[in-house]
Order: sequence, then structure tokens, then C-alpha cells
Amino acid sequence: MTIDTDLMSAIAATRLGLGAKHGEIAASKGDPQGRLLSQIRAAGADQPAGDQPTSANRFIALRDYQQQQQAAKAAGDAKTDPVKAAFRLLRDDTGVDFMARLRLAAATDAAFRERWALFWANHFTVSANRLITATLVGPFEQEAIRPNVFGRFEDLLAASSSHPAMLLYLDQAQSIGPESPAAKYQARGGKHAGLNENLAREILELHSVGLEAGYSQADVTEFARAMTGWSIAGPRESPDREGRFFFRAAAHEPGVREIMGRRYADGGQEQARAVIKTLAASPHTAHHLATRIAQHFVADDPPPTLVDKLSAAYLASDGQLGVVARTLVKAPETWAPAAMKFKTPYEFLVSSWRATGVEPQEISTIAPVLTAMGQKPFSAPSPKGWAEEGPAWCAPDAVIKRMTWSEAFAAGAVADHDPVVLAQASLGARLTPLTAQTIARAETRAEGLAVLLMSPEFQRR
Repeated sequence: MTIDTDLMSAIAATRLGLGAKHGEIAASKGDPQGRLLSQIRAAGADQPAGDQPTSANRFIALRDYQQQQQAAKAAGDAKTDPVKAAFRLLRDDTGVDFMARLRLAAATDAAFRERWALFWANHFTVSANRLITATLVGPFEQEAIRPNVFGRFEDLLAASSSHPAMLLYLDQAQSIGPESPAAKYQARGGKHAGLNENLAREILELHSVGLEAGYSQADVTEFARAMTGWSIAGPRESPDREGRFFFRAAAHEPGVREIMGRRYADGGQEQARAVIKTLAASPHTAHHLATRIAQHFVADDPPPTLVDKLSAAYLASDGQLGVVARTLVKAPETWAPAAMKFKTPYEFLVSSWRATGVEPQEISTIAPVLTAMGQKPFSAPSPKGWAEEGPAWCAPDAVIKRMTWSEAFAAGAVADHDPVVLAQASLGARLTPLTAQTIARAETRAEGLAVLLMSPEFQRR
């Protein structure tokens, strides 16, 4: 299959990137693949601009808020001004994190690098389903995901699994081995310790080998036992490490574990890390990740040949994600002319801002739009993350909401924009004669821009 460089340049910006900024397609016509390959780097993905919050600082701030709340309740008034102010500050922190990420996506010249980072952030979903996880999603992406997206998958898996955000989101922080010293101590006081399997289950099912590996419920339970003790430091355990990963040796379930046919000696914290190392090296993990990457970047039902190439690159490189990214860029299947992916609401808004050069402004106006379209900021409905399949995003009601937003956005964004020029710049060789003609015949610039944003070429990548 041979594709001319004009079409490849358009695909590079719209499928592998986040939508073309003005001049982006033209700039890559000399070497579309080279422009993408240059964005792969050992340092990882870019960090959003502004002060970088740490998970530890956010954790401590939440602890202070909870203490204020408890004191207020004890005094008979849980709605004092300091308590409400602390809650608003924590809630606003989440909005600041999301807007920083959104502005990076809208402005970056390394859009493939950002899309790659967003893919992994969704693969290792932490959802803002509670205040504690809401305040930690931003630091989680900045500390565990972005630095590791082009490194070894083993390191990314270990960093995400041990981050406080994940430990809290999947209730690992309080998991205690039934035969551990901590469980026996609690039993003397009439309490019964609980083993939590959530994180172990999701690492196996979603993050590494996948359901196709054929692991059993016994494997999940054994892995959960191996992970007992993985927790977060509080002020009593380690004041200088409060809010960071902490191994509670007393909560660890003693003994040898057998998981998916392999035995792991009791090594405390290192027992679970040994399991993670094995999972990362598994051919099942290679195939599972290859399928998800191909599904995200190319098609809901990805070409098996592309999956095989990505899987082989993963195994041959010891799970080096930079090598996998290069293989994706170089694979002919990645450059198929037909646009098979329907944009998520996040992708749609980002590509609209990139096409027009408009900077996203306030979370108070953006969050309701994304929520109405089905993609509430930082709030994936489950550990599976946001859906990759087009039908999840193109139901009639969802399309109508996109159209309503497009009309309102176009009305305020057209002062200096000719929609015909924007169409050519944002879609390049993907722009069909019919769509170009429809935009040119629009009665007003606002109408022309709305037609562009709702065109099949713009809605798909």
C-alpha cells in the first residue's frame, strides 16, 4: 500500500496527533513519519505548565481537611467557613490539574507524544470518584505516567501500581493479610482484617496479561496476598514520607505465593514486585497491550498484522515502549487512508481548539460540556477507562450535543477565520470535495465553521 505524503501528513496530525494546528500538516509534508519519530524520547511525555503539585502535598492537604471536618462535627457544626474553604480548595485543585493538561493538548507541537501519554493515562485509569482520588489524578499522571511512557513497561506498571492514587482508587492501601501480624493484633481487639483483591484483579485483567491469559480466581487471591503491605505513609509511620508509597511489613501476608503456575518466595515488598516483573515479560501482556494500542490509534477492530508487529516489538525489546511507539509509526497498517476512529468528546474539543488557535479558558464552562457529552473530566466510569469503541460516543443524542456546542463555539471563534482556509489547514488531503463545497457555500463564516467541525472528516481520525 502506497500513500502520498500529503495524505500521510494529514493522517499524522489527525490520527496520530490531536488534530492539526495551523501549518502543522504543511510542515510535516517532507517527512511525516520522521516528525512523529522525533517526538519519542527517553525523558517521557511533557508535563503540563505551571506549578507541579505532588501527591504527598495533596494527601496531606486532604488529611488536614478531614481533621478540620471532624473537629467541626465534634463541635456540632460541620459547615464552618474554614471547612468549606478547604473543600473548595481541594476541589479547585482538580480543575486546575485538568485545565493544565487540556491547555497542553491544545497547544503542543508534539501532539503524538501527548496522545501516547493520554493513552497510557487511560490504560491505568484513576477516576475522580471520591475527593481523595480527584485531588490525586493530576499528580498521578505527572509522577507515575508521563515520565515512563517511552521506557520499560515494567517500570510503568510498577510506578502506577505503587502510586498513592492507584492504591487509594482500588482500595489497596488498607488491604491486610489474614495471617499477618497486623491481622492477629486486630483480632485480639475484636476486629477482623480484610484482604482486598481490587488492585491485583485489575493489574491482571486490565493492566497486564488480560483475560485471555486464562488466570484463575485463585491467582487473583494469591496476587492480592503478595501485595498486602503496599500502602501509603501516614504521620505516625514515616513523617518525612507522609503521603508517599509505604510498605507496611506487619500487614503483609507471610508465605510463598503461587500465581499462574509460578512460585514466588516470601520477600516482603519485593514479592509483589517479582510478580509484576513476570507479568510485564509475559507474551500475554505483549499481545494485550499491542491490541489496545492498535485499537486506540488505528481502528476499533485493529488489523491482526499490526497487533502482531507491536507484540513482537514489545517482546524483542524487553517491553521498551519507545520501540513499540516507533513500530506503530513505521507500520503500513497505521497509515490506512480510511479514518476508522470516532473522536471522544475530549479529542473533539481539543482538535477544535487546535484547528482555530483558540485557547481553552475556564473549567467552569468546559466541564459541563464534556460531562454532557459523556466524558466528565477525570471521571472514567470504571477502572477500564474511557471506551475506545466509536458506538460509545456517536449515539444520536451525543452527536446533537456536539452540534449544539459546535454552533456556539463557531459563533464566537470566527472573527479572524475563513472556514474554507481552516478546513484545508486542519484536514489537508483528508478534506473531501463535498465537504469543502458545503463549507464554501455556507451563508456565514460561523455556519461554515460549524459545518467543518461536524463534518465526517473532522469527527473521525
